Amino acid sequence: MTIQKLRVALVAAAFGAVVGAAAVAQQPEPMASAPPMAADPIASAQSAAPASISSKATIVQMDGKGAMTVLRKGTNGWTCMPDSPTTPGPDPMCFDANAGKWAEAMFAHKPPPSGAASNVDPYATKPTAENAWVKTGPHIMVVGSKEILSGYPSGPTPDTSAPYVMWAGTPYAHLMVPVGTQP
Repeated sequence: MTIQKLRVALVAAAFGAVVGAAAVAQQPEPMASAPPMAADPIASAQSAAPASISSKATIVQMDGKGAMTVLRKGTNGWTCMPDSPTTPGPDPMCFDANAGKWAEAMFAHKPPPSGAASNVDPYATKPTAENAWVKTGPHIMVVGSKEILSGYPSGPTPDTSAPYVMWAGTPYAHLMVPVGTQP
């Protein structure tokens, strides 16, 4: 998929903040490698997005019970989280307010508002023979738009170097759009 087609797809999703990220994806900034969790959670969280987003983002960290602690208050409407030590690969992430509502619902096992993970089970916590664990590099997630999912591949073992639907057939189905290389 060309960068121009990627931009058109993201605009169609009507996510203003994601549209901004698509513009960043056209002229990517270097992203730092995520350090180990214990080394520096703020640096880990900031590694999930270009500096133009992560340097001004709120940085939060989730404890073992799902409670969030703000490590740094941001100013741009984005939130970033460091790598989770409970998953088998690096998975720091950044998201805008709309995706934050979606993520809160997922973490709380509630219906969504109108790294590495299982590609078929949103609640999987570790790889198993049945849950199709995938490894991804840096990516943009387009959530909340079933219309944009049509035409993209889905299934338990997608090509993670191209856009694909993750968690197809669940309320959390979303488009994964790679913006960098896999680890």
